[in-house]
Amino acid sequence: MSAAQSASAAAAAETPKPWLLDLMLLGALWGASFLFMRISAPEFGALPMAALRVGIATLTLLPLLALHGQMPALRQHWKAALSIGVLNSGLPFALFAYALITINAGLGAVLNATVPMFGALVAWAWFGDRPDRSRLTGLALGFAGVALLAGRSAGLQQGGGNGTQALWAVLACLGACLSYGIAANATRRHLQGAPALATATGSQIGATLFLALPALWLWPAQTPSLRAWLSLIALGVACTGLAYILFFRIIANAGPQRALTVTFLVPVFAVAYGALFLHEAVTLWMLGCAAIVVCGVALSTGMVRLPLRPRGG
Repeated sequence: MSAAQSASAAAAAETPKPWLLDLMLLGALWGASFLFMRISAPEFGALPMAALRVGIATLTLLPLLALHGQMPALRQHWKAALSIGVLNSGLPFALFAYALITINAGLGAVLNATVPMFGALVAWAWFGDRPDRSRLTGLALGFAGVALLAGRSAGLQQGGGNGTQALWAVLACLGACLSYGIAANATRRHLQGAPALATATGSQIGATLFLALPALWLWPAQTPSLRAWLSLIALGVACTGLAYILFFRIIANAGPQRALTVTFLVPVFAVAYGALFLHEAVTLWMLGCAAIVVCGVALSTGMVRLPLRPRGG
């Protein structure tokens, strides 16, 4: 390699990668979604809040879809996109909204970090993608961290109504993560090759249709406050509509594996927002359990591998 080529390579290595800024911004936006849900869900209720969130996201994404000339792609894949939207947005958004009426934003975000683990389990059951020993160790470690975190941080060790409500809230979060895992694998099966923006927009339309009638039926009797409305608008526009654009741009520029690393950033931002704006307590136990969950996610997704010896070696 010539000196000029060496200098060029060194300069390229030192130049910040554009997708890193997108990744940080996406982590900040998705971390903020737990803050905004924690503020708006108690006033709107779970289903109305989730319905408005996906409705606002739909209104944000549709003009962008038309601007990029991808309406034909949406028409071509509309059945799969709308159906997967129920699993990818409608159901999990409602479940997280329900959970965050009871538990704090930071805990919800840490539980959300288990999505890749559920995705790996669903891929194992659906496609036969059996994890190796390193990934199986990660799955076991991650779910152990969830059990420890929920048992002490969400009040499950306490008897009575509070413990029961916290248990249902944690189960709702895990149900949402399972729904995300199924949706990711359904997208792999039914929307392979479909444009990302068309898939994102179709999923939000499907989620909106799924939640519209239940939201109208359960609309709150008391008008939500301006603070709740502003939180919900930010949730729909920034944390859902714009965040999808960033997410798919990272996939295009850096690949899905690097895009998945946002999982590690979301809890960090969510815990910080919760402590700063909602004065939520952050304990050493919670941070330790969160570290266990993150290690489990890293192993179960193959981002980090244990140096295990081959069987029989």
